[in-house]
Amino acid sequence: MTGISANERIAIEQAAASPMLARVRQWAAVNSGTGNIAGLATVAEMLADAFAGLPGDVRLVDAAPAERVTAAGVVEPIAHGRHLHLAVRPEAPLRLLLTGHMDTVFPVDHPFQTLVDRPDGTINGPGVADMKGGLAVMLAALEGVEATGSAIGYDVLINSDEETGSFSSAALIAALARGKKAALTYEPALPDGTLAGARGGTGNFSIVVRGRAAHAGRNPEDGRNAIVAAADIALRLAAARSPSLAVNPARVDGGGPNNVVPDLAVLRVNFRPASQGEIDRARAAIDAAVAEVATAHDVHVEIHGGFNRPPKPIDPGAERLFGLVRDAGSDLGLTIAWRATGGVCDGNNIAACGVPVVDTMGARGGAIHSGEEFLIVDSLPERAALSAVTMLRIAEGRL
Repeated sequence: MTGISANERIAIEQAAASPMLARVRQWAAVNSGTGNIAGLATVAEMLADAFAGLPGDVRLVDAAPAERVTAAGVVEPIAHGRHLHLAVRPEAPLRLLLTGHMDTVFPVDHPFQTLVDRPDGTINGPGVADMKGGLAVMLAALEGVEATGSAIGYDVLINSDEETGSFSSAALIAALARGKKAALTYEPALPDGTLAGARGGTGNFSIVVRGRAAHAGRNPEDGRNAIVAAADIALRLAAARSPSLAVNPARVDGGGPNNVVPDLAVLRVNFRPASQGEIDRARAAIDAAVAEVATAHDVHVEIHGGFNRPPKPIDPGAERLFGLVRDAGSDLGLTIAWRATGGVCDGNNIAACGVPVVDTMGARGGAIHSGEEFLIVDSLPERAALSAVTMLRIAEGRL
């Protein structure tokens, strides 16, 4: 490990001594799917106990209100678990933001619930990479930094709703990002260690179409078919696709018996814009499609949703942070590379606040969001060392 200072060696040794694997096993053994409020509460208490070993105040923050549109076209509140916030040395002149999430994509009734040790040195289990492993890496790195006596300040946020868009934690993320020098987020790196660089944005919409019911054989002309109108909107939106704007009409809820003209449809659409300009173009396409279809089909249309994660380009601040991480990795004997991805995470929200962020500082792993999800066990101390050295160098003013 050429180029590693004595102080950094202290942090690396302390981080490696942290019980990262045991923590992953304990946290991943509890189902914490985004909608499993009881499971999230259990994991939140586990995390609060573990992070309480750091200086500062740990608190569990109630989720902000969030809504969804049901298949019946009704707007209803969504229950979310509490978010964990740790503030350390809030008066420090240089402060960081570290974020992660406790929720997974696997609900309590999903068949993927157990951990399996594989002979290739990986663990297969729900959330082991995304991101119970990342949380263990974050905590170990902070334990290493604290062992050096560093005076750096930081906030840790572990939210309970990242996998469904962070709707109940977005305001908290933005508030904690203010005034931070940089941010690290602990989504998993790819199996070879590659990090995510630029990210596109995302927007999710539920478009409620209300028509008029009628008998399909006796007087269909008196009806206004909401399914047909929703399909027309879907086709018009799909026509807005471009290489820098993915449009995915994903689902239509509604309809009924074959002999009734359907009077309700709910169209779900996902957009993936690469730039703010594409967000503006998508919004214009939505407004135009809805107005034209409402007139052409004589239906009423309501638009719900929005662009909850803006695109995350690699700006000069992000380039400097990536360079610092790359150089820290090089001194640790690691090759750090990054590439653009179509995926989104809380790093998008942080970057939108003007704070440079590297959002794949977690453990190496793969097949996330599937029953084949795996964590590369040997990557835990490796990535904890990378984070600890990165934070210490930011504290020294090397960013």
